[in-house]
Amino acid sequence: MDNAGYTTLTRQSGLMAEMQAVAHNIANASTTGYRREGVVFSEFVRALAPGDPSLSMATASVRDTRLDQAPLTQTNGSFDLAIEGEGFFMIEGPEGPMLTRAGAFTPAPTGELTTLDGYRLLDAGGAPVFAPPDGGQIAIAADGTMSADGQPLAQIGLWLPADPLDMRHRDGVRFEVPGGAEPLIEGATILQGYLEASNVDPIGEVARMIEIQRAYEQGQSFLDREHERIRAVIETLGK
Repeated sequence: MDNAGYTTLTRQSGLMAEMQAVAHNIANASTTGYRREGVVFSEFVRALAPGDPSLSMATASVRDTRLDQAPLTQTNGSFDLAIEGEGFFMIEGPEGPMLTRAGAFTPAPTGELTTLDGYRLLDAGGAPVFAPPDGGQIAIAADGTMSADGQPLAQIGLWLPADPLDMRHRDGVRFEVPGGAEPLIEGATILQGYLEASNVDPIGEVARMIEIQRAYEQGQSFLDREHERIRAVIETLGK
């Protein structure tokens, strides 16, 4: 296979990765706190033998997570929280802290606030947040301060990844941050009794899926023509 064939194959592989990302977005269009994903295409150039032209290929190995604000829905739940602005909640994952915008929490029997699947919510200092079962009316202020009958209990933390490009999508609405996270001092508020929806635009994703499919079909057509051309050359030389 010549360079044109290799280049087209790498492009096809990248388009498949982008198609998978789009399909995942569509599947999570109604998932609370989900962040839309895409892929970043880049060019890989390598020199060949001296005097020969370089070989250029496309790669799509980098995930691009869009952090745009999504619509907020009022639920009036005491432990339903939404972030307006930047930042993430931090939860205690199985292999270390993780970030999320999904703010549906519930008190465990021990009083700790957890996600619906049991991961503990962390405060501004990285410690678990407690809401005593008999603590009275729970109120959460815009800065994350949680109080029971007017008595402060904890401050729910908001965090930003030290390197946004280092975020790794896990379990749909959660992110690992190998580079660590930093406290968010200002620029966001916490709303009690609200949840943030997915920031996926289903119509836009379907349109993008059609574009990717057409681009893939064009690449496949090119490969078919290249195959026919090479076969014709071989048959001609073999006569």
